[in-house]
Amino acid sequence: MRGMLRAAASSATSARRERSDRRVALVCAISVVWIVVVLVADEGAGIWFQRFLGLCTWALLIGLLRGETRSVRYQVGAVIVAATMLEYSASPLLGLYTYRLHNVPSFVPPGHGLVYLAALTIAGAVAGTRAAVWFPRAVLVVGGLWAAWGVLLSPRPDTGGAVLFLFLAAFILRGRAPLVYAGAFVVTAYLELVGTHVGTWAWAHHDFLGATTLGNPPSGIAGGYCFLDMVGIYVATRLSRVHMPDVVPVPEPAAATTG
Repeated sequence: MRGMLRAAASSATSARRERSDRRVALVCAISVVWIVVVLVADEGAGIWFQRFLGLCTWALLIGLLRGETRSVRYQVGAVIVAATMLEYSASPLLGLYTYRLHNVPSFVPPGHGLVYLAALTIAGAVAGTRAAVWFPRAVLVVGGLWAAWGVLLSPRPDTGGAVLFLFLAAFILRGRAPLVYAGAFVVTAYLELVGTHVGTWAWAHHDFLGATTLGNPPSGIAGGYCFLDMVGIYVATRLSRVHMPDVVPVPEPAAATTG
């Protein structure tokens, strides 16, 4: 009888893991594909089509969040709020980068939510596996080589990117959710390379103080995104303690849990 119960429990665990793995693949695939679809579709588009892309991105994000836990929803919501405030400060006000129509496209706020959800999902998939050890290390190596190239070899000097990489390294080495930050590097590097290549936005040659030079995109831009990730994790933890005092969310596995 005990053997049957253990077999049933093992089967149920395997089924949950299989469903979780399928969702990880689904969220990552949708996020990666949609980023390209939106950025390519926006090329040459007018303001109203851009707003339509924003509406579609909101619908997609809300649909994906329906299968996530309350903790993940809190995190994504907090990141969207913080990212939107940052976008309107960094682009129109400070001129760190400029969008094609000199605005903040309506698909950008929900796009930040998708990027963060993808980073969380990657972290959830990696947590508890052997990759949890080598994945952050690989990110540090790749990011460090990119930053060194930007300073030493790039035709467009990128000292600002190297500074941002130092922040990224600090988040990965000292932060409470290194897998989330490593996942953010993968997703944001992809996003920035595609977005600047198709001309959706372009980075200024210098920061707004004129202290550092910037690549297009800066090599360590994921370090900037990590501040947004930190806000999401902090807000989710605080809200969960208020609404679910007996449950404190752990960022990495949370993304792979459906609820």
